[in-house]
Amino acid sequence: MYWEKEVETMDRSKLEAAQLVALQDTLIKAEKSYYYGKTFQEKGIGVSSVKSLLDITKFPFTTKDDLREHWPYGFTAVPKDELVRMHSSSGTTGRATVVFHTAKDIAVWTNLLARCLYMAGMRKGDIFQNMMTYGLFTGGLGFHYGAEKIGALVIPAGAGNSKRQIQLMRDFTTTAVHVIPSYALHLSTVFDELKLDPRKDTSVKIAFLGAEPHTEKMRKKIEEIYGYKAFNSYGLSEMNGPGVAFECPYQEGMHIWEDSFLVEIIDSKTLQPVPDGEEGELVMTSLQKEGMPLIRYRTKDLTRIIPEPCACGRTHRRIERIKGRSDDMLILKGVNIFPMQIEKKLMDIPGVGTNFLIILTREGYNDDMTVKVEVGKQYFSGDLKQLEKLKKKIIEELKGEILITPKVELVEPDSIPKGEGKAVRVIDNRKE
Repeated sequence: MYWEKEVETMDRSKLEAAQLVALQDTLIKAEKSYYYGKTFQEKGIGVSSVKSLLDITKFPFTTKDDLREHWPYGFTAVPKDELVRMHSSSGTTGRATVVFHTAKDIAVWTNLLARCLYMAGMRKGDIFQNMMTYGLFTGGLGFHYGAEKIGALVIPAGAGNSKRQIQLMRDFTTTAVHVIPSYALHLSTVFDELKLDPRKDTSVKIAFLGAEPHTEKMRKKIEEIYGYKAFNSYGLSEMNGPGVAFECPYQEGMHIWEDSFLVEIIDSKTLQPVPDGEEGELVMTSLQKEGMPLIRYRTKDLTRIIPEPCACGRTHRRIERIKGRSDDMLILKGVNIFPMQIEKKLMDIPGVGTNFLIILTREGYNDDMTVKVEVGKQYFSGDLKQLEKLKKKIIEELKGEILITPKVELVEPDSIPKGEGKAVRVIDNRKE
């Protein structure tokens, strides 16, 4: 049941004492980075400012914009030759945020994932098929290392190629999978095409769902189709990636591993802490990172602390399923996208007007994005080749920026309604 019982069930007073020591150590490390060294000096704060965990509020928040503005090494706290891995998250301005890891950081992250997977029921001897993207995003490699740490046989299938995914499941008797929720639903239609029953024709017993928000209704639908147990997870690249919080078998919230992360919930407007049980924005401070420690990072994710103890016996507090965002980020096919990214690219293309609209739809189990773009009247003069050429260029430019291929619809000037207030940039027609 436990990967590290002495840590997972640690008495709260001992856990909080360990957090305080780790926080003080983290502040010493963070001060070695350009950004925090400068910030701490300007504000007259540092490790001496912290006598209790409540003193974390003396420190300013760190935001994604801070990470972008100090690209690429402004937050690294060790010499470059001690860094062994870089991962990236999507950004709003064409410049992504990057996160660096030392060898110890990778080992700690790996252990956290092993703790998560073991808690959910995966064991040595399981066959784990990882259907997440490998590369700059953290999801694929994080789970891969954690599963290997447990001793499972890992199939690094990567994303897509549905028929091959099903063949791998059947040929190698896969018992656990890591999958985007919407893709799990899409994959079920491919099982139907192949006249296969995922309950009878595979050996999968556990699924780990991640990379995009999903509701309890969607989870239940996936479990009903496949007959396996599906676990929710939470992570963000700035705090490692996946493995920040995970469901135990009771599935009543996700345990945040508080030996590695200090958690705050704040009101996103007043920036003041809210009581346990009240919804707000999740703010996190890393407690074990060497390469790039982060202090009071505003995740923009909305959730709440579940104050009641968990029946599983773990003492690390739980957060509820993420309810949404305090900014305008949207998630499509597991990719974080900001309307500003699309706007910036469109405004750089000659012939494109100043108004556009993003429409999100769900066809079957696939999410799609259509970008309606106003273009000059000259493109509607009868030369269809000119219109198609512009459309192709827009698709290519957007794909290079947001990493997925959107549909593009070119429309005449002033054909997209304009409101009196803030422009409506996104219409989300996706339904559960």
